Amino acid sequence: MNPFYHKACFLMSAARLSQAPPDEGFEVAFAGRSNAGKSSAINVLSQQKQLARTSKTPGRTQLLNFFMLDAQRRLVDLPGYGYAKVPESVKQKWQQEMAAYLSGRKSLKGVVLLMDIRHPLQAFDTQMLEWAVHIGLPVHILLTKSDKLTKGAANAALFQVRNRMQNLRDSISVQLFSAISRQGIDQAHKALDLWFEIGISGDTPSD
Repeated sequence: MNPFYHKACFLMSAARLSQAPPDEGFEVAFAGRSNAGKSSAINVLSQQKQLARTSKTPGRTQLLNFFMLDAQRRLVDLPGYGYAKVPESVKQKWQQEMAAYLSGRKSLKGVVLLMDIRHPLQAFDTQMLEWAVHIGLPVHILLTKSDKLTKGAANAALFQVRNRMQNLRDSISVQLFSAISRQGIDQAHKALDLWFEIGISGDTPSD
């Protein structure tokens, strides 16, 4: 477990891309359906219980939320999609802002896409993957809530998703993850390390 991520702190929220921090350094965005456990994943990866707000009401994240790791590295919590009980006009606005962020943000190095392991590759997930491939953005998939399935069933779901992604292995990777059992934290940190270029020179970023 990389303690570097435990330093994460809230930086700012942005309703529009124009309000985001300067487009420099490294960013990794977290995306997924509103009930996929996105906030819980960010919290457990950072070892902080309330860094990203969790809610029993899906769709509460309606902004681009930026979390600072150091002066050059940030995590970004994107608005949840596909389940939020909001007007259609608001959903369309979110989609426009997310599309602008994903396609135009130069500091964005990759996307962590979260899917409930019991319901992977829903329509919005597939759209996100197709968009990422189209713009050449790498994706690391977390199959969340793996503790809800037996080990055999979880591995079968992992195999199924990997098989669907077999033609995209250079740009898309997949793993099991559970915020409850803490499965997959080290593996997820390693994926983030690559995008943040941590450890490439044999050390970790300084404070």
